Amino acid sequence: MRIPNGDRTTIAHPLPEDWQGNEKESLEKQPLSAKAIQLTTQASECHQNQQYNAAIKFLQQALSIYREIQSRSEEGVVLGKIGNAFYALGDYVKAINYYLQWLDVVRELKDLRTEGLALGNLGNAYRHLEDHVRAIEYQQQSLAIAKAVGDDRGEVAALNNLGLAFKALSNYEKTVEYLQQSLVLMQKLEDRQGEAQVLRNLGNVYYALGNYAQAIEAYQRRLAIAKDTQDGRGELQVLRNLASACYAVGDYSGAIAYYQMRLEIAREIADRRVEEQTLGNLGVTYEAVGNFAKAVECYEQRLAVAIFLQDSRIEQQSLGSLKVACYAMGDYARAFKYQEMRNTPSQNFIGNR
Repeated sequence: MRIPNGDRTTIAHPLPEDWQGNEKESLEKQPLSAKAIQLTTQASECHQNQQYNAAIKFLQQALSIYREIQSRSEEGVVLGKIGNAFYALGDYVKAINYYLQWLDVVRELKDLRTEGLALGNLGNAYRHLEDHVRAIEYQQQSLAIAKAVGDDRGEVAALNNLGLAFKALSNYEKTVEYLQQSLVLMQKLEDRQGEAQVLRNLGNVYYALGNYAQAIEAYQRRLAIAKDTQDGRGELQVLRNLASACYAVGDYSGAIAYYQMRLEIAREIADRRVEEQTLGNLGVTYEAVGNFAKAVECYEQRLAVAIFLQDSRIEQQSLGSLKVACYAMGDYARAFKYQEMRNTPSQNFIGNR
């Protein structure tokens, strides 16, 4: 819905007899309308800066103006914006209150597309309140409207949100059903980023179901998109998922390969936290195949990163892993050394900062 900009149109044709009265009313309303637009602009700036309470304050003032001048369409817009601000604050009860008012307005105006949006927002808010049954009801209504008006984006949003709601109920079969439909639409829209997100979610659901082969297939397709779009963070994420799925089916060489790829990227972008996590995962995987020497090598590197990060918890974990791995390979002296170091954490090293 367009926010009025107050522009005037020159009319060449004769005006109706009541023109003067209508024009007078318009001029009286215009200053208030301009003020409301200014308030909503300020609110948008606050929202973008995550100053949600300030945004609500401006929007409440704008709402009063739009109600005073009886601009129902703009009243609806502002009600939705207030709901979004409360949603961002995590106050889902108040968000629902404003979304319901917004829904009443758009239904009165017979704005079907926006009605679908309001219903979807209501569904999301109820999902956060863990009222998943009601969340599903609203999302299904949103989906029906999106299909009716040919709103592919709205349909995708509703399908994804339904997937999330059914996942929260542990109904993974339904989750897969909706995510698969969403995936088809994402491909139709040529939305690579959205397709990647759906593939990741599908992979996670298949993983939860123990369908590791299907999980790996979904993750591999997600990885291909990440590489094509040069999405380094997405690549890091899905490489971990792939490694975990390979480990779950006993494909340790595959898990090691994916962890090695993840480690290389983490070092390229200097993400020490991901580097530390991946080194720990690699060590565990090498232990699973009985390669304790390589496990020790990984754990020692993880220990160095932990000291660099001044993370005593990871330092203790690394020393414990080193003790166990050294003991398993029969190097009892080193195992004892690492146990002693656990007793005096961070005193045997000087941080590499």
